[in-house]
Amino acid sequence: MTWNEDEISATGPLHGIRVADFSRVLAGPFATMMLADFGADVIKIEHPLGDDTRAWVPPVDENGMGSYFASVNRNKRSVTCDLRTERGLAEARALALQADVVIENFRPGVMEQYGLDYATLKAESPELVYCSITGFGRAGGAALPGYDLLVQAVGGLMSVTGSPDSEPSKVGVALVDVLTGQNAVIGILAALRSRDETGRGQRVDVNLLSSLLAGLVNQASSTLATGIAPKRLGNAHPSIAPYETFRTLDDPIAVAVGTDKQFAALVQVLGVPDLAEDARFGSNADRLAHRDVLKTMLEKQLETRPAPEWTALLSAARVPAGKVNSIAEALELAAELGLAPIVPVTDADGSRVSRQIANPINLSDTPARYLRPPPLLGEHAGATFADRGAEPQGADLSGALSARDA
Repeated sequence: MTWNEDEISATGPLHGIRVADFSRVLAGPFATMMLADFGADVIKIEHPLGDDTRAWVPPVDENGMGSYFASVNRNKRSVTCDLRTERGLAEARALALQADVVIENFRPGVMEQYGLDYATLKAESPELVYCSITGFGRAGGAALPGYDLLVQAVGGLMSVTGSPDSEPSKVGVALVDVLTGQNAVIGILAALRSRDETGRGQRVDVNLLSSLLAGLVNQASSTLATGIAPKRLGNAHPSIAPYETFRTLDDPIAVAVGTDKQFAALVQVLGVPDLAEDARFGSNADRLAHRDVLKTMLEKQLETRPAPEWTALLSAARVPAGKVNSIAEALELAAELGLAPIVPVTDADGSRVSRQIANPINLSDTPARYLRPPPLLGEHAGATFADRGAEPQGADLSGALSARDA
């Protein structure tokens, strides 16, 4: 089998890189979408019933596709392979062996069961870069299910999220999956760069728990330095004050003061300039020690005007401040700032248009391209397998675990 290059009109920094994407749900598909945006040819290999998130509806987008699936699967081609059949397994194996990159997020051991594991494929394709995404690694945590909520809980993120008097809270999006997907992209690109020098591929392992621990940054570092686990502070910061949300006459406002100069400007705008000379608030350490009383004094002033007025006044004084927006308002703000947060993705004949959130990485010479809307299930099977020729051959795995159940 060869790949149909006529189907790939994109150029970009990853043009010519072929990705066999066995991943499902979020972390893996997010990673492969990022690669596809920059020109990689990503073949999404799905069970005949499709990626689980195809069925996670409502909500749906303007084409009737589940918005969850649509959010991480643009710029890809979709084929279906039933790994329980000889033909399906042979097709999946052919795709893997003709790829530069294989990415998968099955439970450890599943790809070995199908002969699609790194060791087996490497024997025939030593230049292959093979990325595995797991919840807790391939050793002691191999049997643990890799769900974002679970990792947020056991990984410590929920312990520092929420107000002091609330129960531990998850972040409002599957943030650990997104972090892990970004780490997968970094690992894949690093392995491809190494291959440029050595001609050899390698295995890239990323897992949700390690990605979260690295993403805890200062909170994890504080725990190492002091031996004391950080507590929930609501929207306050453990090391900076005032750096949290405050009530106004209408909507809450976020104020992020990081220097003494910014604090002096803040209290000047609020009409209480003497607070900058108050010994309780003279330095950041002083303000942290008196955080509660300072918040009360600041909110007394802030509650006299609506959030938009304070945002304008504080921003003019170079004090970082902003209203707590809804997601719709955040998109409007980004558009007002010229960031073009929404891009239309149209298929070749113009029959489908999908509005998508733009790739956040801007390259001056080889920017992200938006050439295919999220694919229909099996939409590109004909183009991908058209020149296969003889019937594919493979082992009889009719009783094996299906990709969907893995």
